[in-house]
Amino acid sequence: MLPVHSRPNKTNGNEAWHALHTRYQHEKVVAELLTRQGFETFLPLYTTVHRWKDRTKRLSLPLFPCYVFLRGGFDRRLQILKTPGVHAIVESAGRPGVIPELEIAAIQRAVENSLRIKPHPFLETGDWVKIKSGPLVGLEGILVRQQDQLRLVLSVEMLGRSVAVEVDPLHAEQVSGSDARLDPPRARWGDVDQSPV
Repeated sequence: MLPVHSRPNKTNGNEAWHALHTRYQHEKVVAELLTRQGFETFLPLYTTVHRWKDRTKRLSLPLFPCYVFLRGGFDRRLQILKTPGVHAIVESAGRPGVIPELEIAAIQRAVENSLRIKPHPFLETGDWVKIKSGPLVGLEGILVRQQDQLRLVLSVEMLGRSVAVEVDPLHAEQVSGSDARLDPPRARWGDVDQSPV
């Protein structure tokens, strides 16, 4: 399986993260080709099971379909754009859009800790919490309930995309200023039911 995060030696770790828009189902090819060219890429994947009439198969799919994250490397912009499968560089105000390091780091932590993670509809508001223990300690996001499970929603605002990772309610605490009601566990966050993806 393709590594979700590649760090070639040539890359300066202080450069910003950007997003590349790729052709449909070309994310893995783009990440691999760019990595071979010495770029640092991040392609977060999740595992899902697809069932057909005659078989069942586990698949690794991109958490952000049609996107690959790239750190720096814009001194070789033409090389990036000529990479097979790359459609465009995601821009903001006519320049390559910068994705905050905290957003990328949060998704990296969730993926690298092999937590149950999957795409989620983009959320801008909700019950904002901070994880106080466990593998996601220190991360903040919006807490939602899906099918009797609590999930922390992490977003890449520039793309208008989110992912959700399962969390233990005992590991979450309300962020100061949030309007969340932290009641006893049975009632806690019961009014933030979100339909599954």
